[in-house]
Amino acid sequence: RWPIIMSEGTPLILVTCDDGIESPGLRAAVRAVLPLGDVIVASPCEQQTGAGRSLPTFHDGAIHQVEYQVDGQDVPAYGIFGSPAQAVLYALVELVPRRPALCVSGINFGENVSTGVTGSGTVGAALEAADDGVPAIALSLQTPKEFHYQHSDLVDFCAAIHFTHFFARIVLSRDMPADVDVLKIDVPQDATPDTPWRVTRLSRQRYFHATPSGREYLEEKRRLGYKMLIERDTLEPDSDVWAIAIDRVVSVTPLSLDLTSRVLLSELDTLIRSPETAPGYERQE
Repeated sequence: RWPIIMSEGTPLILVTCDDGIESPGLRAAVRAVLPLGDVIVASPCEQQTGAGRSLPTFHDGAIHQVEYQVDGQDVPAYGIFGSPAQAVLYALVELVPRRPALCVSGINFGENVSTGVTGSGTVGAALEAADDGVPAIALSLQTPKEFHYQHSDLVDFCAAIHFTHFFARIVLSRDMPADVDVLKIDVPQDATPDTPWRVTRLSRQRYFHATPSGREYLEEKRRLGYKMLIERDTLEPDSDVWAIAIDRVVSVTPLSLDLTSRVLLSELDTLIRSPETAPGYERQE
């Protein structure tokens, strides 16, 4: 570990962002939590959108100390050649001077909603921290599609900074209920600090839909496109998608590390063990 002068007894906040160490969204997140404690930044060196909670073996794990200053204050910061989840792991194992009281992942360029959150590097980093027992929040700001993979100073993070600070303070001051491992927060593009917020569930309706790449031959290096599509007739009114896309309020979704289906295990056991499912069974007419 490298010596970091920080105040004992003050909450330590780990901040990361899947958009990379140079992301304006990362800087916005740091600005949001600076008044709440000591801050240390550990983020992938490069854009890692869509990395999920992956721990790939092809990254070399090199750690580079970065000069980082926010609002005139020097902040210990490290760029890591790894995924967002790996950035959190390296920070927890090799960088932090003491256990963080909170991990903030974001602020992401683009919303992370519905069934696609397992592919989100923003959510993946927060889950990695939570799996090590560190309370975590994952912040995303709805933006036009053209900003999802590109840093831009044209995006206004004022409302997202407000809600990052608000929910970080809440998590630092209270114990979340059992099975709430991460708070996923999505802020509408046109939100202000006065925009209401709502506790939501993940929508089961797909939000980002893949589109053809337009390739002319198989070996052509082309990536699939994507579009946002909402089927309002089947969209759940209590979902994260409805909150940010229909009602234009901030969505606060509790996430659990436990991916077990919400089903009576005894009923599933009975179903699987029933004679009709046995190998070689043939129904007699």
